Amino acid sequence: MAAPPDMELSPSLSLELLPTDPLLLILSFLDYRDLVSCCYLNRRLNQLSSHDPLWKRHCKKYWLISEEEKSRRNQSWRAIFISTYSDLGRYIHYYATLKKAWDDLEQYLGQWCPRMISSLKESVREEDLDAVEAQIRCKLPDDYRCSFRIHNGQKLVVPGLMGSMALSNHYRSEDLLDIDTAAGGFQQRLGLKQCLPLTFCIHTGLSQYMALESVEGRNKYEIFYQCPEQMARNPSTIVMFITGTSYLEWFTSYVNKVVTGGYPIIRDQIFRYVHDKDCVATTEDITVSVSTSFLPELSSVHPPHYFFTYRIRIEMSKDALPENACQLESRYWRITNAKGDVEEVQGPGVVGEFPVISPGKVYEYTSCTTFTTTSGYMEGYYTFHCLYNKDRFFNVTIPRFHMVCPAFKVSTA
Repeated sequence: MAAPPDMELSPSLSLELLPTDPLLLILSFLDYRDLVSCCYLNRRLNQLSSHDPLWKRHCKKYWLISEEEKSRRNQSWRAIFISTYSDLGRYIHYYATLKKAWDDLEQYLGQWCPRMISSLKESVREEDLDAVEAQIRCKLPDDYRCSFRIHNGQKLVVPGLMGSMALSNHYRSEDLLDIDTAAGGFQQRLGLKQCLPLTFCIHTGLSQYMALESVEGRNKYEIFYQCPEQMARNPSTIVMFITGTSYLEWFTSYVNKVVTGGYPIIRDQIFRYVHDKDCVATTEDITVSVSTSFLPELSSVHPPHYFFTYRIRIEMSKDALPENACQLESRYWRITNAKGDVEEVQGPGVVGEFPVISPGKVYEYTSCTTFTTTSGYMEGYYTFHCLYNKDRFFNVTIPRFHMVCPAFKVSTA
């Protein structure tokens, strides 16, 4: 039965007749892949999807292209996106995150560690990375490749980009290896089979490795410090202290710690002490805060010997009265391991010194401890005497601070 005249359907609305502005608004919500697909649907969408402002968002989102960079290139947003994609397209899901990390790190180093900037090496080409893959006969993960398209690690210098650590008789500073040096250190021996070094310390020989395959108990792309298993019958058995699950996570989390002030800068170097913001105690005008670090190169699992270092900052408020100046007399420590075993230590001064603290002054020192368990904590107090009233002694609280060994595995070689 025919439809009544008043219910006849109107002719279909042609895309050519739709107004431009609403269509451009719809296209502005599309991802770059959908925007490219629209180019092939019909002539009208092809024209609209070529509208240059649509590509501005994608250039900024994926390639971090600024207005200044666009002006310097003297190209349209669409042309910039296409040319950059043709070079770096395989890294589109990693590039912006890694480029921002490198930019933030360079800006921070320029302000706080300027001599480290000169050690950074220029980017490598795709063919260089392909040649390394052919040399080691393993595929490199895309996030690792992407990072080296931005910077090819650094020269073998001190200080190292990946952080330092110093005790009275021990010094470590890790360089981020360039691609050729890393390839030269690629391991095929039992215990480290198919592992690529990421860092190297020229003083201790310590490296962090990335597993390129899931072998010997490792997850693919896991990053770790390797230490010998001292009591193993098989000399190829190693302990792996895990530091990351992927290159992207490992590198960006480190950079974030650096640029947000999570690691202190000491003598133009990044020192990898972790500070818990709650680990602060104030007694009268004196504040004590603590940062800690685990040293894998001085630790072992069998026998259990987990080595930690801690850095303590003692500061008197600048608003304190001059007559409140005082001198540290002694220290008391209560050290507790994960089993609840307690050790008490008491002695004169700290690291052989008896520092004087006055308004606005800061005293810092580094010391160390070991546990037979994977974690433990320390707390205690310092005893001071007043310089202007030597009969007055008082205790200053050292806040409880925890030390925890990172997760580890033993290789199954």
